Amino acid sequence: MAHLQLTPLAGGGGRGGADEMEEVALLGPDSYDEEAAAAAGPEEEEGMRRVQVRVTGMTCSACTAAVEAAVSARRGVGGVAVSLLQSRARVVFDPALAKEEDIIEAIEDAGFEAELLPDSTVSQPKLQNTLSGQFRIGGMTCAACVNSVEGILKKLPGVKRAVVALATSLGEVEYDPSVISKDEIVQAIEDAGFEAALLQSSEQDKVLLGLMGLHTEVDVDILHDILKKMEGLRQFNVNLVLSEAEIVFDPEVVGLRSIVDTIEMESSGRLKAHVQNPYIRAASNDAQEASKMLHLLCSSLFLSHTDSPLVPLQQIPVFFIRMVCPRIHFTRSLLLMHLGPFYIGDLLKWILVSIVQFGVGKRFYVAAYRALRHGSTNMDVLVVLGTTASYIYSVCALLYGAFTGFHPPIYFETSAMIITFVLFGKYLEVLAKGRTSDAIKKLVELVPATALLLLKDKEGKYAAEKEIDASLIQPGDVLKVLPGSKVPADGTVVWGTSHVDESMVTGESAPISKEVSSIVIGGTMNLHGILHIQATKVGSGTVLSQIISLVETAQMSKAPIQKFADYVAGIFVPIVVTLSLVTFIAWFLCGSLGAYPNSWVDETSNCFVFSLMFSISVVVIACPCALGLATPTAVMVATGVGANHGVLVKGGDALERAQNVKYVIFDKTGTLTQGKATVTSTKVFSGIDLGDFLTLVASAEASSEHPLAKAILDYAFHFHFFGKLPSSKDDIKKRKQQILSQWLLEVAEFSALPGKGVQCLINGKKIVVGNRTLITENGINIPEEAESFLVDLELNAKTGVLVAYDCELIGSIGMTDPLKREAVVVVEGLKKMGIYPVMVTGDNWRTAQAVAKEVGIEDVRAEVMPAGKADVVRSLQKDGSVIAMVGDGINDSPALAAADVGMAIGAGTDIAIEAADYVLVRNNLEDVITAIDLSRKTFSRIRWNYFFAMAYNIIAIPVAAGALFPFTGLQMPPWLAGACMAFSSVSVDFVDR
Repeated sequence: MAHLQLTPLAGGGGRGGADEMEEVALLGPDSYDEEAAAAAGPEEEEGMRRVQVRVTGMTCSACTAAVEAAVSARRGVGGVAVSLLQSRARVVFDPALAKEEDIIEAIEDAGFEAELLPDSTVSQPKLQNTLSGQFRIGGMTCAACVNSVEGILKKLPGVKRAVVALATSLGEVEYDPSVISKDEIVQAIEDAGFEAALLQSSEQDKVLLGLMGLHTEVDVDILHDILKKMEGLRQFNVNLVLSEAEIVFDPEVVGLRSIVDTIEMESSGRLKAHVQNPYIRAASNDAQEASKMLHLLCSSLFLSHTDSPLVPLQQIPVFFIRMVCPRIHFTRSLLLMHLGPFYIGDLLKWILVSIVQFGVGKRFYVAAYRALRHGSTNMDVLVVLGTTASYIYSVCALLYGAFTGFHPPIYFETSAMIITFVLFGKYLEVLAKGRTSDAIKKLVELVPATALLLLKDKEGKYAAEKEIDASLIQPGDVLKVLPGSKVPADGTVVWGTSHVDESMVTGESAPISKEVSSIVIGGTMNLHGILHIQATKVGSGTVLSQIISLVETAQMSKAPIQKFADYVAGIFVPIVVTLSLVTFIAWFLCGSLGAYPNSWVDETSNCFVFSLMFSISVVVIACPCALGLATPTAVMVATGVGANHGVLVKGGDALERAQNVKYVIFDKTGTLTQGKATVTSTKVFSGIDLGDFLTLVASAEASSEHPLAKAILDYAFHFHFFGKLPSSKDDIKKRKQQILSQWLLEVAEFSALPGKGVQCLINGKKIVVGNRTLITENGINIPEEAESFLVDLELNAKTGVLVAYDCELIGSIGMTDPLKREAVVVVEGLKKMGIYPVMVTGDNWRTAQAVAKEVGIEDVRAEVMPAGKADVVRSLQKDGSVIAMVGDGINDSPALAAADVGMAIGAGTDIAIEAADYVLVRNNLEDVITAIDLSRKTFSRIRWNYFFAMAYNIIAIPVAAGALFPFTGLQMPPWLAGACMAFSSVSVDFVDR
C-alpha cells in the first residue's frame, strides 16, 4: 500500500455540505449513542470509544461514587456513569490515551470486581454517513480503463469519492451505505466489463462467540488456523477457559453467519460456534451472583453449627451454644468441662466463629480495605467494624479468663449472627435487584431463538428452508414466518397475508393486517397466515433492540433527586462511626462515674462490655443501602413499566421533570388529529374544467411531502382513474407509479414554503397553492365568493387551500383531518390533573378555534410557523412553569427541544426521537397522561422511600444506642441490630406495586 498510486476522481467530492439533510429514524443508532454518551458524561466525540463494564460488589451510593471517582481519575477518560442496580458502568474514553485494561484495573483497585461486556449481540459502531471500501479491480490494462472505471463510479448514486490505481489493480471508493451497497458497486464495475471484489471497508463489528468442542490447546490451534485464513476478520481473541472467542470483523466483506458456518465446516464439525447473547449472559451472571451469595449464606449458617456429641443427631449453632445450651442442665455441664485452660464450649465457639469471621466474611474485609485505601467508606466498613470489635473483645476475654481464672462474658455469637444476617440481607437484595430488570428481560425474550431461512435453487426459486440461529440473520435474507410464531427480525413482507399482534412492542392491542410490502417488527407475533419476509434490520439495528437500548440508557442515568442520596451516602459512615464512639464513651463514663445503677449491668458483665455492646449495635444497625437504592430502583422499574406500555423514557432527569408539568402544548396536525387529511370539497372560480384544475394542483403538490399535499394528489388521482385500476393492492401501487409519471404535468422552479404552501412553474406560468398569506404575498386578489367559501370551511373545523394560476385565483379545496377518538378524553383528563392544555398550529385562526372548541382547549395559538412553536414554549416558561410539548418529533423538533419535557408521539417506525425526552410508541394521546402519571407516582414513591430510609436510621440508631434502655430496660443486642439492618436494605418499596 505504500507504493499505491491513486488518481483523484475528476470533480470529486460529490454531494455534501449544508445541502444534505440527515434522515431521522425511530430510535436510530445515532440517537442511542448520543444518549449513552450523555449518560456517561460529556458527549461522545469523534475518536472516543464507549465500553460497558460489569461491576460486582457495589452495595450503596458510596460504592458508585467510588467507582466513578476511580475511573474518572484515569488519563483519557471522558465520562463515566455507574448504575448500582444494573451493576454496570458505562465509560467513554480516548483509545489513544487509555485502554480497556486501564478501566478494569481502576475499578479493581477501587475494591470491586470488573468484567468487560459486549454492547449488544453484534456490537455495531456509531452509524457512519459514509464508508470507505477497497476493491480489487481486474481486467484494467491502461489509463483509459482507469478513467472508464472512475467514470462509472462517479455516476453511481451515493458515491462521494473514488480513486483507482492501475499498478496494483485496486480502487478505493467512499460511499453512502444507505444509498448504495458494496454489491451494487461491484455489479456496476462488472457490467462495464471488469472483474471486481471488495477486499475491506472502514466498517467493523464485534461479536462474542461461544464455542462447543473447545477443550484443549489443540482445539485452540485449530480455531486460530481457521480464523487466520478467513477474509474480513480484523482481530480475534480466544478464551479457552470460558470457551469463547471475541471477533472483530468487516461486515461488508464477511457475514456473521459465514463466520459460524466456516468454523464448523473447516473443523469438520469438531467445533460449533454460536453467538453469545449479552442479555442472556447478564441474566446468567445475575443468577451466578445470587447463587454465590446463597452459597455464602448457607456456609455461614453451616459453619455456625457444630456436630456436638452432647446432643445426638442434632447440630447446635454457635448462637444456641451461647443462648440456649446454658439453660439445659446436662449440656451445660459438658460445655463447662475444661480442655486445658479453656472451656470446651468456648473453644467450640471460637473455632467456628473464626471460620465465619475470616472465611465467609473475607469479602467484607477485602471490600472495606479497598474502600478505605481510596479514601471512601461504605456498608462493608460498618460490618467489619462491628464484627471485628465483637470478635476481638471475645478473644481477649477468652484468653484473659483462661490465664487469670476470672471469666468475663464472651460474645462470639454476635459476630457470627451479624455476618449471617448481613449475608441474608445481601441475598434478598440481589433477588430484588434482579426483579427490577424484569421489563428488559421480557423484551429480550420476545426475540425467537431460531428462524426459518428460505434457500434458493440454481434457478433462483425458493426450494428449501433451513432453521438457523436468529442472531445469524443477515439483511436481505428471506425468512418464513409460520402462524403462531414470532417475527425474527425487522423486515418487509414479500409474500403472503396475515394479521400480526404488535402489542408486545408497541402496546397496540388490535392485530395489524399485513400484506405484500407491509413492514413487520421483530419480536411481534404472527397470528394466522404464513408470511415470507425479507430482513431489513438485524441485531442492534432492530426496533426492539433499540427500545431495549433506550430503556437501558434511561436506567443508567441518574435523576437529580439522587444527588441528595449520594451526598448523604458520602458522609453516612463517618457519622455512624462517630455516633458509635460517642455512644461507647457516654455509657462507659456514666458507668464509671456511677451515673446509673449497677443493676443495669448484668452480673456476669461489666461497664466496659455493657458500653461496647451498645456501640457495636449502633455500627451494625445503621444502613445506607435503603437510601442509595430508593431512587435507582424506582427509576428502573418505572422505565420498565413505561416500556411495557409503549412509553419510552430517555432518562431519570426527564422522568423527574414530568411530575411538575403545568402546561401541555399539543401540535394539531397528526397529534390531536389523525394526520390523515382527506379532501371534502372542491370549488372552481373560473371557467377551468374540474379535471384540469385537479391535474394542475396535483402536479404542483407531487413534489411536496406535506400530508395535505399527499391527500390532494390521492384525490386527484382517484378522480381521474377510479375504476381503471387492477384489483390487487400490489398491482395498484405499481400501476399508480406508471400513471403518475405519464399523467402529471412537468414542473419547474418548485419551492415549498413551510407554513404557507408551494409554488412552481407549469407550462411557463406560475401556480401558487396554499393559504391566504401565500396568495396575498403574491399580490393575488381573493374574490368575495372564494372568501365566503373559505370562511364556511374554517367555521366547520376544515382547512381551505387556495389555488392561483397565472396570477388569477382559479379554485379552492376543502380538507379535513378528523380528531383522534381519545383527544377529548385526554384533554379533560389533563384538566383534572391540574394541567393546562394548549394547542399550537400553523393553521388559520378560525379552523384552529373550531378544532380547539371541539376538543375542549381554551388556549389556542394559530398561524404559528414551525420555528415559532419554540417561541410559544419559551413564552410559557417565563414564569418558571414546566412545559411539555407533544408533537410528531420531526417538524416540531425545535419546540420539543425547547420544552422541559418533549414527547414525540407517532406510530411504529415513523417516530423521530432526537429532540424528545419521551417516545410514545403508540399513536395514542392517552400515553401523554400515562407518562405524566408514571412520573408523579414514581417520584411520590421515591419520596416515601427516602422517608422510610431516613426514618429507619433516625429511629433505629438511637434505639441501638440505648436511648430507651433507662425507661424500658430493653437493650438491642448486636445480632438483632444486624438482622434489622439486613431487612432494611430490601425494604425499598418499588413503584410497580
